[in-house]
Amino acid sequence: MSPDQNKPVARRRFFRMGLSELLRPLATAAKPLERMIHEIGKLDQPQARPDLPLRPPGSLPEAQFRQTCRRNGDCVRACPVQAIRIDPAKAGGVPFIDADSAACVVCSGLQCMSVCPSGALRPTSINDIDMGTAVWHSSTCLRTTGQSCTICIDKCPLGSAAIELKAGRVAVIPLGCIGCGVCQLECPTDPKSIVVIPIAAKTAR
Repeated sequence: MSPDQNKPVARRRFFRMGLSELLRPLATAAKPLERMIHEIGKLDQPQARPDLPLRPPGSLPEAQFRQTCRRNGDCVRACPVQAIRIDPAKAGGVPFIDADSAACVVCSGLQCMSVCPSGALRPTSINDIDMGTAVWHSSTCLRTTGQSCTICIDKCPLGSAAIELKAGRVAVIPLGCIGCGVCQLECPTDPKSIVVIPIAAKTAR
């Protein structure tokens, strides 16, 4: 190949190298921008708040629930899985559920509601219960590492009405999820890859 024929090739190489040098600062600047966008996205996700715990099914709105509940423990004793707790030092001293320890299993007859003497827990049909909504965190889920875990889906008392698998990803159905906490309890990761955001936390946003 003659020197003249080499000129277009050398010219293209020169421009490619020059373009690469021009774009390098943009690529470097994009990395922190991507991190910032990721962090902002995390802010949009509802977060659990320890001062707004998960309440038993049928609970009145948070402020009203705290005022109405007599704290006599009838709902605690009625719960067949001992998911409801009362601790004077936690959750305002009124009944709450710690889904990491035990979850509402939406028992037959929803016994906690029927024994409540104050009306702090109102008789509510299963489909109308709204304790909160589960939120899936893909970053810690076993499925993100290629494992085929579907425990949260398999264990949900409401089944596909509340949670399902879509294109390989866990999809919570907000209108169907009642926030019972079973998915959170059964999730095998630490930290949990699916957690319930209590209704009080959602309304407080």
